[in-house]
Amino acid sequence: MSDDNDIVASRRQKLTELRRRGIAYPNEFDRSDFAEELHARHGDSSKEALESEAVGVKIAGRIMLRRVMGKASFITLQDGSYQIQCYLRQQDLGDASYKEFDELYDRGDIVGVTGTMMRTNKGELTVHASEIVLLTKSLQPLPEKYHGISDQELKYRLRYVDLIMSDASRAVFRTRSQVISTIRRFFDARQFLEVETPMMHPIPGGASARPFTTHHNSLDMELYLRVAPELYLKRLVVGGFERVYEISRVFRNEGLSSRHNPEFTMLEFYQAYATYEDAMDLTQELLLDVVVTVAGSSVIEFQDQQIDFGEPIRRVDMSEAVANEMGVSLEELGDPTGILKVAEAASVQVDADWGVGKTLEALFEARVEKTLVAPTFVTGHPAEVSPLSRKNDLHPEFTDRFELFIAGREIANGFSELNDPEDQADRFRIQAEKLSLGDTEAMHFDADYIKALEYGLPPTAGEGIGIDRLVMLVTNSPSIRDVLLFPQMRSRKD
Repeated sequence: MSDDNDIVASRRQKLTELRRRGIAYPNEFDRSDFAEELHARHGDSSKEALESEAVGVKIAGRIMLRRVMGKASFITLQDGSYQIQCYLRQQDLGDASYKEFDELYDRGDIVGVTGTMMRTNKGELTVHASEIVLLTKSLQPLPEKYHGISDQELKYRLRYVDLIMSDASRAVFRTRSQVISTIRRFFDARQFLEVETPMMHPIPGGASARPFTTHHNSLDMELYLRVAPELYLKRLVVGGFERVYEISRVFRNEGLSSRHNPEFTMLEFYQAYATYEDAMDLTQELLLDVVVTVAGSSVIEFQDQQIDFGEPIRRVDMSEAVANEMGVSLEELGDPTGILKVAEAASVQVDADWGVGKTLEALFEARVEKTLVAPTFVTGHPAEVSPLSRKNDLHPEFTDRFELFIAGREIANGFSELNDPEDQADRFRIQAEKLSLGDTEAMHFDADYIKALEYGLPPTAGEGIGIDRLVMLVTNSPSIRDVLLFPQMRSRKD
């Protein structure tokens, strides 16, 4: 730490000298070229061709490597696209400018370089500098060149330094952007309308989750950061926008883990005159499009597992999946006493006051979910744990709902929407009662949403897909923090 303090003190002294000369933090450099473009344009040019052409360039970026060798020096400059080497000679820059570079410039500084393209005797494409100007003085030293930030937690806390040092980290977030742009193109091409709905709700709803609360001073009312945009999007379907989607930030006041961040990104879409089976078909098309676009193949590797999105995604019933995994009968799972005995025998913690449906869901989460490596749609979710889903016509204790699991992780949740206002009102009352009894994840009674349903919601299918978990898959990232630029972190005590 003392070494770093000495380095910072030395750099501050250099900044003081730059201020004295009146050249600290200039803002006049007009960049015309980028490193990646220079490699693309001149990567095949010979040393002789570059000398004869004398192609002029103006680049700017951060000094990542600095080698001073008397009256000649090399620096490696990194801009937002790539890196390129620059060659500096005292006779080209002039004595005063070269001395300033030698004495006042450091690794990590941001500079502008004017010069011509050349190739060194070792064959490396290089900018032969005729002028260099310091644009930003870096006061903090960069990590050691070859290892970057070795402390994983520090990578999350100092993401800006991680991005400077790590090609891999920058690639993850470029892929994330590509995933989102691919999703937008996919839905736009199918006549879905991208919309924006409120992030502050007077009533939290759309998911079973504990909300964050805030207070609006002018209105003197409590508001909630949205846990899902679902109920507002379905209001739009009522209003006549029959195909809508939103890529939104959602907030759930829950724990931190490798799979959970209290603020995350979700895609939700709704399509009128469609069923949950149509939504599953559309999801398969979407995921294949995303994976092929960003990975160049339908097959990706995630944590040493090969996952193929080109194969039809299998569909399994939740009850059957639990029965098969645990070696019990469907009759046992459907009986209130029998399913409690199954849970006890399997050492799965459940509450005796739960209904059969919630107990079945707990058994599935404990014993089946982690086994679903290949993409799998799990259907037949109990109505008890699906307060917004349409009940199945033949088996009303279950719903026309699915969840998509990949590599043991839930990626998506979709269903045929409940559009019966009286049924929805009854389910809201049950949720409100649970809320009053202390269930912080239960839903509130949303009277305005019931009124919207009374105007008429056409038969509709909807779905939510976790963007962060999808990006984890396609970038082979083990933690959600790896795909969030600034993940939520516990406060440091030091």
